[in-house]
Amino acid sequence: MSGRSKAAGGRRITMAEIAASADVSVPTVSKVLNGRVDVAAETRQRVEDALVVSGYPRGKRRLAEAPRVLELVFTEFGPYASEIIRGASETALARGGRVTVNALSDEKSERAWIDHLERGGADGVILAMADLAESTSLRLRNLATPVVVVDPVGDPPPSINSVGVTNWIGGMRAAEHLIELGHRRIGLVGGRTRKLCNQARLDGYRAALEHAGLPIDPALIAVDNPDHASALAAASDMLKRPDAPTAIVATSDLHAMGVYEAARLRGLRLPDDLSVIGFDDIPMAAWASPPLTTMRQPLAEIAALAVRMLLEPHTASFTHRMELATTLVVRASTSRPAARKRSRP
Repeated sequence: MSGRSKAAGGRRITMAEIAASADVSVPTVSKVLNGRVDVAAETRQRVEDALVVSGYPRGKRRLAEAPRVLELVFTEFGPYASEIIRGASETALARGGRVTVNALSDEKSERAWIDHLERGGADGVILAMADLAESTSLRLRNLATPVVVVDPVGDPPPSINSVGVTNWIGGMRAAEHLIELGHRRIGLVGGRTRKLCNQARLDGYRAALEHAGLPIDPALIAVDNPDHASALAAASDMLKRPDAPTAIVATSDLHAMGVYEAARLRGLRLPDDLSVIGFDDIPMAAWASPPLTTMRQPLAEIAALAVRMLLEPHTASFTHRMELATTLVVRASTSRPAARKRSRP
């Protein structure tokens, strides 16, 4: 193999060629390049020798030659995306890298994207709240490209790091806020529980009610609502009940907007007739009427941490799964229940 960093004709040497030369897998080459310790000494030496012979660029020399390119990937491009893009881009630029953004809409676009990655199209990937097809996830796990998942849908394998927030604590604190105000019938309108974040927020809500000695009424829990329209319908059904809740926890600010609309259609005033608390603190939370009380998750900081995990993988403080704290932001959508509602069972 040529001692230059490029093959004959100026083509860049790939990790697949390094792997073939050292008689190892591509993921093993990636582990050596990223300083992972789970590689046998003899195997590591073969890879190191192949890297030297090929002149493959690495470490600080590679950063000096060209910016490291990180791909930020969404399958749901919601209002939270701007904060994630901002946090990732600013952090990458400050560390000599850059971020490209991909929004994948279906399996065809996912296949095209993973083909691009297999050709060495990126130095790292951030999956931001991305729900990939199983075939795409399998191909991604077999690549040498390092990946960090933001707010994982499921439980990522040990080979993939993740960054999220304290969703269980956030769900509990949201319900506790309403309990502290004096609410006793508290509903929940949430998203798909196959997503870890939604399930954790639901479990936190339940824990708060149990701790306060309040019954958990299944009729006041409506989950697996994928969008604003389904959240509106679920909240409408809940508010039609003769024993309707005096407050509702929403597992996202978008679901909270569905609850707002359901309340408006029933002629209810917020927060006089119904208190609502959301989760995320997207920009529209402060613009809503009334401004929405919510659990803030630091989206820009989460994205920044994901970038650092890719560009600075040897930092001692990083663990396989990182969680940042959520914060209660009190605005005008929550208050004590009206006296006539406090008399309800």
